[in-house]
Amino acid sequence: MSEDRPTLPPVRLPSDAELARDALAAPLFARAVRLARWVAPGTRVDAAGELFDAQLSEAAKVLDLGPADGVEDAEDAAAYASEAWRTAVDTGLVDVTDPDDPEAEGASGTAEPGDALALVAQGSPQEVLALWLEAFETAFADAAAPVLDDLGALLDDGGALDFEALDWDPQQEAEDLEGVLGNLYLLTVADGGTGDSPVPLPALAASMIVPDDMGEPTDDVLEQVSDVMMRLDGQFQVLEAVGLVEYTPVDEALMAEEEPGAPAAAEEFDEEDVSRYGMVRLTPLGLYGVRARMLEAGVDAPAVGDLADKGADVLLDGIAHFPELAGRAEIEQWLAQREPADAARELLASARGGDPGGPLRRLRCQQALSLVGAAAETAVREQLDDLELGGLARVWLVEQGSARVPAPPEEMVFWLAVDTIAAQLEVADEASPELRELVAGLTGRHEGFFERAWRVGHPAVAEVLEAVGRLHPEKGAAKEARKAAFKARSRR
Repeated sequence: MSEDRPTLPPVRLPSDAELARDALAAPLFARAVRLARWVAPGTRVDAAGELFDAQLSEAAKVLDLGPADGVEDAEDAAAYASEAWRTAVDTGLVDVTDPDDPEAEGASGTAEPGDALALVAQGSPQEVLALWLEAFETAFADAAAPVLDDLGALLDDGGALDFEALDWDPQQEAEDLEGVLGNLYLLTVADGGTGDSPVPLPALAASMIVPDDMGEPTDDVLEQVSDVMMRLDGQFQVLEAVGLVEYTPVDEALMAEEEPGAPAAAEEFDEEDVSRYGMVRLTPLGLYGVRARMLEAGVDAPAVGDLADKGADVLLDGIAHFPELAGRAEIEQWLAQREPADAARELLASARGGDPGGPLRRLRCQQALSLVGAAAETAVREQLDDLELGGLARVWLVEQGSARVPAPPEEMVFWLAVDTIAAQLEVADEASPELRELVAGLTGRHEGFFERAWRVGHPAVAEVLEAVGRLHPEKGAAKEARKAAFKARSRR
């Protein structure tokens, strides 16, 4: 694999305007905005910036929470209101002024609408999304925090949380949740980049526990998978409120069983069975949010559209290893900003080169030109005598149904065959039957192919012939290819 190949497949995201609308509609963020509009300047808050109990009750009424929101009683309503208030403060929707002496008995601060509140109605989509990312940070921290049934028993003599008694490592918990979201992101973008299909919770939990080379999981491993599932069940319910995921929780009937277990792989169960164990899907907003965290951490997480304003050279190298649909979408966005004839010339000029990436650039160039259509014909015909591009030009003209396509010189025929195989070796698995068929087909079209191919001046000819020697289904042809590869290396 090339060292500069993207770590992840590209994600396809809606426009910033659409994402901003999704952010404003996310339940937790919408509640935080409502409380920021409700709070009056000078509102008294406790020393930690939290609302007092009576204020929480009032805030819950303002939020108009009910069973549809998962609220069954006043205690639930107060908890939801507290969560929304904390989000409003963390995002700057509400500003809190700390007391002069926080340690003093009865110390209190004040709260008022923050400057960020104006961005909700008047800010750009990017500014709204920046606020939502802050809300996501708060929700992430809440999701990674433990559920405390008896808080008093976990406080030390100074009133601080005793992490040793809690048996909780905040950094490890955050890293584990980051890993889960990273795996969910990868499963999503690998499925086409749009997150259309939900992921079974058992499969996601297993991706964190079960080694890739493990056959039948042991009972101990399955128990670990089940534990992770139960933890993720609570975490995803928290993250759903901020609009990160759509989540179907684990069936309560399963959790009531003494040993609910967990399927090691989703394919072991029918669709109805798997859904009982929980299903999760990153929303488009969730894809945006997880990608933003990845980029901040230095992960190469491309998105379709990143290359639209770049040169053709950056485009062709950038989409070299994109999946087909994502590559096509990226090309379409790139072409939309250019005149077809100018785009065709820029693509052809950037496809040249004897470097290792050249064959794949020319393959992607040919695919891009197919989207340009007839407007590219003049630019393509200008390359008919060029050794590197002449074969590509003829293939494109034939595919377009163009008249007057001249026959290529012999050297160009073999050069194109070598270039085509070199490109496919970069993107295809050598074990794939399709690659073996391609190799056999290209080398079998001409009698004495190997005797003439090694003389071609293609920079990758030796490597290509060596690969043909490994891949050709006929032993005699494979042996000829290996001999030709030796001659090509000797000549070099």
